[in-house]
Amino acid sequence: MGDPNVKGSPMNESTIRIRLMKAEDFDAVVEIDEKVLKASRPEYYKLKFEKLFNTKDYLPTSLVAEEEDGAVVGFVMGELYMGEYGIFQEEARLDTIGVDPHYQHMGIGEQLINEFMDHLKQIGVQKVNTLVDWNDSKLIQFFSANQFSPSKTINLERSL
Repeated sequence: MGDPNVKGSPMNESTIRIRLMKAEDFDAVVEIDEKVLKASRPEYYKLKFEKLFNTKDYLPTSLVAEEEDGAVVGFVMGELYMGEYGIFQEEARLDTIGVDPHYQHMGIGEQLINEFMDHLKQIGVQKVNTLVDWNDSKLIQFFSANQFSPSKTINLERSL
């Protein structure tokens, strides 16, 4: 028998609702990220939430997945920059995704990605970028399964 604390069967998609992220989701996002990475990054998310909710330069694109009782179990964060004169870019960025470990492998990440893409497509975005560590094979496999492919842009770096 498996671990009783881990849900094993695929979740009925109707029990998970995807909605736009709100500033009040901060604690849930930080908690999920900590469970996934085994490290707490509240300062990272404080800066991200300030940019998303306290500036007028970005359109809201970040989403959360929540249970029927309102508990947040996953999130996807991205940016769509509003340029000069309110003209936004045709390219957006997906920069952070997280699903509570007890809810992984149930299609929630895919559901978040699909809703994120649909939302961006409706407002005219034509391309979405993300960065993944070359050595993170699980994340590369996840994005590949969700129709992401290597771009023609090469990220260069120089150690100091």
